[in-house]
Amino acid sequence: MPIDKLALPNITRRPQYTPDWPDVPPLLARILAGRGVDDPSQLELALKRLPHPQAFNGLRGAVALLLQGRTDNWRICIVGDYDADGATATTLMVRGLQALGFPRPDFLVPDRFEYGYGLSPAIVELAEQQFQPDLIITVDNGIASVDGVAAARARGMRVLITDHHLPGDTLPEADALVNPRLPGCEDFPAANLAGVGVAFYLLMDLQRALREQGVQPQPPITDLLDLVALGTVADVVVLDDANRVLVEQGLRRIRAGKGCAGIRALLQVAGRDPGRVLAADMGFAVGPRLNAAGRLSDMTHGIACLLAETDAEAMEMAQELDTINRERRSIEQGMRDAAMEEVSRLDADNLPAGLCLYGKEWHEGVVGILASRVKEAIHRPVIAFAPAQQQGTLKGSGRSIPGLHLRDALDAVATANPGLLSKFGGHAMAAGLSLERDRLEDFKVAFDKAVADLLSPKALERVVETDGPLSDQDLTLSNAELLSHRFPWGQGFPAPCFDGEFEVLKHRIVGERHLKLTLGLPGVRGVIDAIHFNVPVEALPSRITRVRGVYRLEVNEFRGQRNPQLLFEHLIPV
Repeated sequence: MPIDKLALPNITRRPQYTPDWPDVPPLLARILAGRGVDDPSQLELALKRLPHPQAFNGLRGAVALLLQGRTDNWRICIVGDYDADGATATTLMVRGLQALGFPRPDFLVPDRFEYGYGLSPAIVELAEQQFQPDLIITVDNGIASVDGVAAARARGMRVLITDHHLPGDTLPEADALVNPRLPGCEDFPAANLAGVGVAFYLLMDLQRALREQGVQPQPPITDLLDLVALGTVADVVVLDDANRVLVEQGLRRIRAGKGCAGIRALLQVAGRDPGRVLAADMGFAVGPRLNAAGRLSDMTHGIACLLAETDAEAMEMAQELDTINRERRSIEQGMRDAAMEEVSRLDADNLPAGLCLYGKEWHEGVVGILASRVKEAIHRPVIAFAPAQQQGTLKGSGRSIPGLHLRDALDAVATANPGLLSKFGGHAMAAGLSLERDRLEDFKVAFDKAVADLLSPKALERVVETDGPLSDQDLTLSNAELLSHRFPWGQGFPAPCFDGEFEVLKHRIVGERHLKLTLGLPGVRGVIDAIHFNVPVEALPSRITRVRGVYRLEVNEFRGQRNPQLLFEHLIPV
């Protein structure tokens, strides 16, 4: 089966060139050079290295609109999104505008089950009923909200769109549009900003304009970079040069105890130490707990946690989010079992190029996670569908593999099959869509064809890129610390991983399906612990003397002790 945990993928190694950079350990220099970093100045990750906003077309018009609103005391309503990027962007805009002298703005996050995504006419009506805003500001949405913007302006509201999603053929007629993917931004070298990153740039430029008028806002907008770090990592955008600066600066603030109470509380309920927080903690600990609110309940709970003013208030809400996340995990496990059973019936040697799955009992708030899990197992673009609130309609959420821009694939499907998709949108690696239930089989065929047309057969082969082998002398706690904390790793800038073969001195199964190993290091006359999670225990030989695989060098903390450990991602007994 393609999900065989005892099969190694094809392994390729990144360039093994080690540049001679002053004050940079050779191991780190080699790893960074293999990821295209060609100048040691890129290691600095200081705010001064952020691309200047001057080339970010649309910012100045948006700032002028906000300055007018500040002078005229407009009522402002922020319309966000129900994922972690949208929640952090909403919180950032609320806190940021307050810091810049605006009255505390209202905010509204569409209920994903009742209203769906974005600034729709129904959300405009709801905003008017609840808040009577003079100005609507969208964060992490709006670039496709042609009808919603028209409805707002027809009611006398101004609209400022801040978004990072790819624009369609028709743009909304908003009072201002801020999106690094719009025409005119080609010279702005930060096209991969998350929605919260776009909002941060807008607030920074607004702060600049106010300072030019003699206003000194307090606190500075850079104090809110912890929110930018969380939203950027959780939204799985490419960690290019600009995003690495934003993430690292946010993490430094959290480690220094300057993060917002909500993020600190979410780290604590996840068992993470805020003083040693990593980018991975944002993606695998904080982000899922925040996202759980939007998946199963109401993202207003998540935003309230991020807006909490006291540690006690934040902890109470973080514990509530942790409980919701446990429920999400339980739902997800049942869905994953059903999905994997369906996958197991497929011909492993003749998988479709693009796979669609549907469960009539599945939860529409969890299908995105399910698609990600199946994609990881079979290395195919996957779209998972669940029944939507509207009778006879399905909600789908997809995840892609390197080489396929998922939104472009959906665009190809929509172009070749007019009327098939009710609506769609998203990124290169993740996208969502709506579909009539009786058109699901048509979509499966059309999606498979679109993926096959856009992807080469070679791209469908699972390949793992590593940083080569490490010597026994390199497998140290200091190197594990260096690789964990010296640089933020994430999408498009993966954490270091290595390949190698080891002697097994001891092995046992822990927690039913996890393989714990003690490996010999003859080069230093020592040993190192290793672990491989979720292995098919029934397929393991009773005696294992050597293993070969792909691993990460990490720090294992247990009972106050910190030791190096190999975390195997792929492993086979030799």
